[in-house]
Amino acid sequence: MQLVTAAQMRAADSYTIDELGIPSVVLMEEAGRQVAELCLRLLSERQGRGRAFVWAGRGNNGGDGFVVARRLGQAGYHTEVFLVCPDPDQIQGPARQNLEILRRLNIAVNQAWSEDEITAAAKVTASGDIQVDALLGTGTRGAVTGALAKAIAAMNRAVVPTVAIDLPSGLNADTGEVLGPAVEASYTVTIGRPKIGLVTYPGAEYVGELHVADIGILADAYDLGNSEAVFLEKADVVPIMPVWHPTTHKGERGRAFIAGGSPGLTGAVCLAGQAALRVGAGLVTVGVPESLHYLMEVKLTEVMTASLPEAENITLGIGAAGTILERAGRTDALAIGPGLGQGEELPHLLAQLVQEVSVPTVIDADGLNALVGQTDILRLAGAPIILTPHPGELARLCESTVAEVQAHRLPLARELAQEWGVILVLKGARSIVATPEGAYYVNSTGGPALATGGSGDVLTGIIAGLLAQGLTAKEAAIAGVFIHGLAADEAARQVGGEHGVVAGDLIAALPTVLAGFHHKRAFF
Repeated sequence: MQLVTAAQMRAADSYTIDELGIPSVVLMEEAGRQVAELCLRLLSERQGRGRAFVWAGRGNNGGDGFVVARRLGQAGYHTEVFLVCPDPDQIQGPARQNLEILRRLNIAVNQAWSEDEITAAAKVTASGDIQVDALLGTGTRGAVTGALAKAIAAMNRAVVPTVAIDLPSGLNADTGEVLGPAVEASYTVTIGRPKIGLVTYPGAEYVGELHVADIGILADAYDLGNSEAVFLEKADVVPIMPVWHPTTHKGERGRAFIAGGSPGLTGAVCLAGQAALRVGAGLVTVGVPESLHYLMEVKLTEVMTASLPEAENITLGIGAAGTILERAGRTDALAIGPGLGQGEELPHLLAQLVQEVSVPTVIDADGLNALVGQTDILRLAGAPIILTPHPGELARLCESTVAEVQAHRLPLARELAQEWGVILVLKGARSIVATPEGAYYVNSTGGPALATGGSGDVLTGIIAGLLAQGLTAKEAAIAGVFIHGLAADEAARQVGGEHGVVAGDLIAALPTVLAGFHHKRAFF
C-alpha cells in the first residue's frame, strides 16, 4: 500500500481541483460521506441514546467534520458541533459553505474556545455515543498548544469511541512523531491515501483501526518523485519470492554462510542457520569458534558446520577473516553477528569483512556492536550490506539514545541508510526497511510475539536465506521482515497466544507461512 507525505497529498488535491476541475466542495462531501458511514455503523452497533459530537477546527478538516455532522443529523441522530476557533469568520471556502448549511438546518454549532466553553463541551460529550475529531489536518508540525490542546485533552477524557478524520489531531503526518497532546482515536478514516505517520510508531499507537477513504483522486495525481514509501502487504512480497522448477536442485536454491557464536550464545547462530534453511536456502553452513565446533556438530543436523580461528576468549578472532571470506566466496550470502559475543579482535574482523566481502551480507547483533565508532567503513563495502539493529543497537551505532531513536524512527532510519549506503532494517513495532536511495517500507506484520530472545537471529537467517536464493538486498530485507512477522503471527495462533511463543516456534511456522507465497503450478 503506497504511503504519501502531507505535501504529496496536498499536491494531489490541488491537481484534482485545478487540473481536473473537480470542485473542492465535492471532494469534501465525499470525504465526509465516508466518515459518516463509519459513524452511522458505530452508532447502530452501540444502540445508545444516539448522540454524536463533532470537534471541528477552522480548516478543511473542520469542513469534513461539518459534512459528517450534517449527515448524522439528517439520519436522525442528535448531533452537535463544537467549533474550536476564536472567530467563526476565519472559516473560509468549502468549509464555510458547509458550516452555513449546518446553521440553516438548525444543527447546533457551539463555540468552544475559552476554557469555560471547552469545559462545558467536555461535560456534554462525556454523555455521547460517539465523537469525531475534525480539529487539525496534515499541516501539524509542532506541539499543539492553547485551546486546541485543551480540546484534545477533553476528547481523550471522554469514554466514547473517537473517529479521527484523516489523522488524529496532534500527530505529525510525515513521521508519526507526537510532540505534544494528540487525539487517541478509536478509528481513523484517512483521506485519499494513508499518511506515513499513521503506520509508524509512535504515531500508529494513536490511530486505532485505520480506514482509507477513496474520494476519487486518481493515481496519476500523486507525484511521488523518486521516493517510494510503502506499507507492506502480501501483494508487495509475492512477486519477489523465488519460484522453483520441478528440476531445481539444492545448489540452485542457494548457499548461505553464517558466522557467529560464543560461549553461552551458541543458540543464536543455530537459530539463524535453521531459519535460513527453513526459508528455502538449499545449503546452509554455520561457522563458529573452533572450541565450539563439536557442540555445533551435535546440535545441528540439516545445517552444516565449520570451525573458525578463535581469539583467547573463544570468540572469532581476526584470523577468521580469511576463512570467512573464502567460505563466503563459495556461497551466495553471508551473515555475521548472531551470538558473536564481545572481543577485542571483533571490530578489526568486521572492518576487514565489510571491505573485502564479495557477496551480499547481513550484519546483526554483536556484529553491529563491533561497528560502533567505525560506521564510515560501510561506505567502502565490497558488496551490498544489510544492517538489522534493534533500537538499542542503532542508538549505539549513531551515538544517540534509545528514546531518541524511538521518537524519530522513520526519519532516522532513512537518514542513516543514505549516509552509510546500506539497507537498514530498524526492528521493533512496525519494522522499517530503508534504502540508500531514500525509499522506505513499513512492515505490517508481527506483534508482541516477537518480543522473545532469538527472534532477531531468526530474522537474520531468513534474510540470509532469501539472499541465497537470488533476491536482491532490498528484496530480501522487505520479504524477510514481512515473512518474519507472519511467522510470529502464525506461531501465536499455533501455540494459543502471543505469550507462549519462543524463537524456535517462528522457524517451525515458516513452512505454513511460505505455502501462501508460492503459486501452485501444474507440469506435464
